[in-house]
Amino acid sequence: MINIREVEGGVVVSVKVQPNASRDRVVGEHGDQLKIAVTVAPEKGKANKVVIKVLSRLLGVKSLDIEILSGETSRDKKVLIRNISEEEFNRVI
Repeated sequence: MINIREVEGGVVVSVKVQPNASRDRVVGEHGDQLKIAVTVAPEKGKANKVVIKVLSRLLGVKSLDIEILSGETSRDKKVLIRNISEEEFNRVI
């Protein structure tokens, strides 16, 4: 089960990032995290931008509504997604 917490105005999700993958995509659950594969290397925030783009497309929210709260330089991240409920998130995932 993915670690997700509803907060005022959105949800906070635990994310595991796999850089240098063959394509950008949501892989699925990885323990209690949502695993996202990205094709770019984890340098100068490039992977973080792609993670935001992948989540934005998947969930149908604007990129500006997604913010990395912690783990900017780590593969393990906490991501705030605004304008979505925990129920909506779970339905899409």
